[in-house]
Amino acid sequence: MKPEYWNQAIKDLSRKDPVMKKLIASYRGETLRSRGNAFETLARSIVGQQISVKAADSVWKRVLAECKKVTPLIVEKKTFDQLRACGLSERKVIYIKDLAHHFLEKKILPHGWPHHTDEEIIDQLVAVKGIGRWTAEMFLIFHLMRPNVFPDADLGLQKAIALNYKVRYPLSPANLKKFRKLYSPWASVAVWYLWRSLDPIPVEY
Repeated sequence: MKPEYWNQAIKDLSRKDPVMKKLIASYRGETLRSRGNAFETLARSIVGQQISVKAADSVWKRVLAECKKVTPLIVEKKTFDQLRACGLSERKVIYIKDLAHHFLEKKILPHGWPHHTDEEIIDQLVAVKGIGRWTAEMFLIFHLMRPNVFPDADLGLQKAIALNYKVRYPLSPANLKKFRKLYSPWASVAVWYLWRSLDPIPVEY
């Protein structure tokens, strides 16, 4: 499902930024899409931590093959070795199992998220083992499809900005602040196109 704000966002970004206009034109018809499953999105974000999009996609396909359907109950029942065999590190197995536990124990309650700000949701998610700010931001972008998320610590994003705007990598705090302001209130959309410029496989969680 495409975000309802997408068309307005690409219109506004194209109008005020020539680099973004070129990127948007290069990937015409492609959009951010949500799978609409909170647990699966968070689990996939954990899988994608600190590895390439291609590697994450490969590991996730093996997790799907093992679990058939990635739900809290199924993940909890899988053994540590079964999940390790999918290509997950020991730490990521611990994180995904802990995530499943939080859902099963109702320590995470998705029904309340529509009424919370981005920062309130981030605060809730980072209380879970293995979910840091980056993973929470991926969740805001790819599951809740919040329009103005700018994960400034993401190295892929910084590389894409450096490449497309010819600025020094890693970006300085001042440059990060400048680009956050440039893309607001559609930072999530700009970030998606910047990631897309780096990899032939669209970023999905």
